Amino acid sequence: MKAHCKSEESYPAIRYITLPTGLRFLHIPGSGDVEYFGMAVRAGSRDEMPGEEGLAHFVEHTIFKGTRRRRACHIVNCLESVGGELNAFTTKEETTVYSIFPKGNLRRAADLIADLVTDSVFPPAQLDKERSVVEDEINSYLDSPAEAIYDDFDEIMFAGSPLAHNILGSSDTLTTFTPEKCRQWLESHFTVDTSILFYSGSDRPERVVRTVSDVFARFTRRAATQLPSIPPQSVATFNTDRDESLHQAHTLSGTVTGGVFDNGRYALSLLSNLLAGPGMNSLLNVELRERRGLVYTVESSLTLYSDCGLLTIYFGCDPDNHARCQDIMRRTLGRLASDGLTERKFIQAKRQLSGQLTVTSEQRENSVLSAARSFLLRGEVMTVADQRRAVESISHDDFDALLPLIAPDRLSTLTLR
Repeated sequence: MKAHCKSEESYPAIRYITLPTGLRFLHIPGSGDVEYFGMAVRAGSRDEMPGEEGLAHFVEHTIFKGTRRRRACHIVNCLESVGGELNAFTTKEETTVYSIFPKGNLRRAADLIADLVTDSVFPPAQLDKERSVVEDEINSYLDSPAEAIYDDFDEIMFAGSPLAHNILGSSDTLTTFTPEKCRQWLESHFTVDTSILFYSGSDRPERVVRTVSDVFARFTRRAATQLPSIPPQSVATFNTDRDESLHQAHTLSGTVTGGVFDNGRYALSLLSNLLAGPGMNSLLNVELRERRGLVYTVESSLTLYSDCGLLTIYFGCDPDNHARCQDIMRRTLGRLASDGLTERKFIQAKRQLSGQLTVTSEQRENSVLSAARSFLLRGEVMTVADQRRAVESISHDDFDALLPLIAPDRLSTLTLR
């Protein structure tokens, strides 16, 4: 067993550990009476082959439906009976299964998750039930254009790449997911080489490692050699307007950026936060909502993948106000792209983002999951202090170098109305 500590001013330190099987383990010190434990796997919808769209998400749903040792009802009650929770989610590049539980139940949680990722059997009757559940999820999502527009935008922006397709799949692909297909996905993608374990709590690292090593000793699957993900090809800038007889106009504009390994990712976060981050003082919230009352929501999102990223701006408004809102947005972005920020406003924007990082670090569940993703993709975790230093180190020149990305003629736009 190998271990090393992150030698920062934070104490006790985050630990990165390699278990005897080769499985990587992240120990995040915590306090209080609540603990977290889970597995993150470097496999998501981007890894699906044509005709498999939605399989990663469907497997995430159905590993809870029975193992060689447990029936579905036993899985449901294992942690809930002590007041804990079991959860999972799928993204385009990862699948995460995790638990939250009262202190003292780590072995129970770890044994359950080890069972799910090692010995799920995907009973046919349970799969049929879950197909209906996922189909309802697909239909519910389609009924929410403010959410569906992001997938529609990806389909155009990443055309020809697995990044383009919806994580949920379709009704047609759902019908093809047999127990054998689900099991094959599990065995091919949930492996020692593609997975990490993570824990956050107040238990001693040595004791946690002993427990996790013991429970996961049987998880020994190794990954077959896989080709690396191919970055999506660039597409021509588009401006697509779809008439779908909606009561509100929904608009998403965006551009491709660098990914999770890009040195400019913190400058990108600063730009996104300035444009339409959660603060009421963001540029577009002030222009579209506070001054004119034209929108209820305007928000900027930065999604970073392993080899690329996507910066987007969404707003929803009355169809009669759509042209005005789009013009205001484009003029606001155009001014920023051409004029930049004064030094005073640049320093203020960095101070605001740094403070937000501190505030959001108190949301422990999100912080733990974010740390797990960072360890899975990058092999390390940046503490809040690390992140704040990274924000402070952004130079004005770094920021200005990104401004051409938001020039109106560089943005692609999709509108549903």
